[in-house]
Amino acid sequence: MTTRRFLVAAASATAAITKAQAQTAPTVGMADFLFVQTAKRMSFDRAANRLTLHEVSPVTIMFSDRPERIAGNMRTAGFVPFWSQGSDSFLKDPPNADISIFDGNDLRQVVAVLQNPALDGDKLHYTIAVLEGTMPVSGGEVSVFIDVIGMPLTPVSFAGARRRTYRRAFMR
Repeated sequence: MTTRRFLVAAASATAAITKAQAQTAPTVGMADFLFVQTAKRMSFDRAANRLTLHEVSPVTIMFSDRPERIAGNMRTAGFVPFWSQGSDSFLKDPPNADISIFDGNDLRQVVAVLQNPALDGDKLHYTIAVLEGTMPVSGGEVSVFIDVIGMPLTPVSFAGARRRTYRRAFMR
């Protein structure tokens, strides 16, 4: 069975590693990954709580913070199964995300829980639950910053720290 941990570990094997890390002796460590998805525009159906990312990038960016500083990407089609495959899938514990939208000349930030992704060609649909902000009906360029550490508590909270242990990729 494919798990999110396996997919991230496999994807991170192709991730860019800094020169300093490449020169050090290989060690086993853990890294928390965050993900970014971008699209040319978005629309939101309030009645269905459905966010649609139009002309979504076929690549989802992933990165970790210090001390690992690992960055890479994976196919968006390979990211969607994180909600359905494996014992630690997002189906049981959906991630929250900061959705950054250009609404005309204004930048709008919305924090939401992402659920039920469906990729249909160059459209990516999510059912969302808005936690903060007001989701516009439509908008221009959009970036979705997905926090896989915990929801709705912060990463430094007890629950967030507890979730962190199974949301890590083991690196060599």
